[in-house]
Amino acid sequence: MWIVVAAFVVVTVVRSHQVGIPLRDPSGSVFRLRLLLSVLLALPLALVDAGVRVGRSNWTVRRFGAVLRRRWPLDRAILVFTGLLAYHIVYVCYRNLKSWVAFKHPQDDHLLSVDKALFAGHSPAVLLHDLLGEHLAAHVLTVIYQSFGYLVPVSFVAALIFANKIREGYVFLSSALWIWIIGLGSYYLIPSVGPFWSASKEFAGLDHTKVTATQAKYMAERAQVLAHPGASDSFASISAFASLHVGFTCLILLMVRYYGFPRATKVMTVYLIAVMISTIYLGWHFVVDDAAGLLLAYVAVLLGRLTIYGRRGRPT
Repeated sequence: MWIVVAAFVVVTVVRSHQVGIPLRDPSGSVFRLRLLLSVLLALPLALVDAGVRVGRSNWTVRRFGAVLRRRWPLDRAILVFTGLLAYHIVYVCYRNLKSWVAFKHPQDDHLLSVDKALFAGHSPAVLLHDLLGEHLAAHVLTVIYQSFGYLVPVSFVAALIFANKIREGYVFLSSALWIWIIGLGSYYLIPSVGPFWSASKEFAGLDHTKVTATQAKYMAERAQVLAHPGASDSFASISAFASLHVGFTCLILLMVRYYGFPRATKVMTVYLIAVMISTIYLGWHFVVDDAAGLLLAYVAVLLGRLTIYGRRGRPT
């Protein structure tokens, strides 16, 4: 896995040299703060894990301590920390490379034409607005869309903590690294901004939400990068194709199924559908972006398993 991380770092450094912009971690929020929060999240999750394994009926402080010591020898703790470190190194590289996609000419018109061709000349976003309305649904789908920001950091940390074997947790972690990497590749393959920008009139009737403010903020950041690429605060955060909102959510669904949790798989399936609807309704993504996100998730999980287990695959 570290070979994959190192290769991605090299790609990032080379691209940084090409565009003449150094790697950035704005206010420490992309790397340092996220890494710290992941480590802090791992600590209470480890206590929960030990408590669950002891069980209510047999719970005593002594048994709890024994399970905690058995579950967390030094080598496992080191593997969890270094795994979190690897994830955040890839993530900060991904965010920097994503910022520099702004220098590519957006292909939104092509994606918009594909969407309309799929829906007999109609915009899928407008169809959703007509079906769900433009007021209450906007607020509900905004909450669903923003919940992604909480689900992602919890998911890969929980996989490392709760997995019976650390290697199984690393399958999730490795898959997560791969989806950022191949997702970044899709940004450069088909640069785009999103329907809210290329077909802004279709979203003018929606209630003002936090998503509306975020979209305006992202466009201002993109304009800043284009106007003043060398400025220390120039850092763009927007790309549409493929949808990694959908991709990472689907990855979590696939991993929940991989770990053998049928009820959680059903819940995640419903949540994935809701996320896909929200991305189209709110104008973040085209339908083809979401479809590509599903494909990327599948490929990322295959690569994640291959990275950790090799060709021999997961043991029975």
